Amino acid sequence: MKKDCIQWTQLVIGSLLFPISVNCFISPMTLNAGGLVGLAQIISYLLPFKVDLTGIINFSFNIPLFILAWKTISKKFCVKTLVSLIIQTLGLSFIPVLTIPIMSDVLSNCLIGACIGGLGIGLCLRSSGSGGGLDILGVYFAKTKPDFSVGKLSYAINFVVLGISAILFDLQVALYSMMYIIIMYYVSDKVHYQNISVRVTIFTQNEQLKKAIMEKTGRGVTYWNGFGGYTNNHEDILTCMINKYEIRELKHIVHEYDPKAFVIMNEAKPIMGNFEKRL
Repeated sequence: MKKDCIQWTQLVIGSLLFPISVNCFISPMTLNAGGLVGLAQIISYLLPFKVDLTGIINFSFNIPLFILAWKTISKKFCVKTLVSLIIQTLGLSFIPVLTIPIMSDVLSNCLIGACIGGLGIGLCLRSSGSGGGLDILGVYFAKTKPDFSVGKLSYAINFVVLGISAILFDLQVALYSMMYIIIMYYVSDKVHYQNISVRVTIFTQNEQLKKAIMEKTGRGVTYWNGFGGYTNNHEDILTCMINKYEIRELKHIVHEYDPKAFVIMNEAKPIMGNFEKRL
């Protein structure tokens, strides 16, 4: 119960921080937030309306992604993501875009905005939800098509968004926007403890678990035989490397095949050898 309260608090705070970052630091300097929000910013700018429609357009982009996720990903993740999207939409729509920037120079707004936005995204991910957009696709493809690179898709979208920004405004705007995107994702990685490569060690008595992990995640598993020091019962000791989006799926597999399995997860430092970075 306490854990759920903490996660929901993190989700709400994170969902509010991101629109604050955009409307108070980025938009006043005509910078672009990147991703689907950045694309929504461009469309809103081109539309002949005085009202900023970035939040509504971004929410519209996420509707098909949410429907896709609802059919394949856990309902808890989907509900939290929907709540986050609603809060972000309200924030982007009702938090006024400042006519006078908080900081006088572009660089300061870019750095502070990126840190606030990255903190918001990281808190959303840490709460076992997401802020929508490419994070939904990351979880979806980790479950359904492990070979698909969401990272490359993200680069492509941001390349297009920044290219359009350079055309509509100037190259300096595009470069500062790129700086914002890079720093924002760096900060979100640091806040989100799962946003790393992870080494997993599993102690189980179910011999089918290793096969299930390999078939459902597409990851290799190394195993050896062992015995419990206290119980003296035979156990399989499994170890594998996964990425951030596969943690939820791995937990589901382990719970399905052996709810009593003992699982240890550790951050993996730079990995050498045959490990496929999919995102």
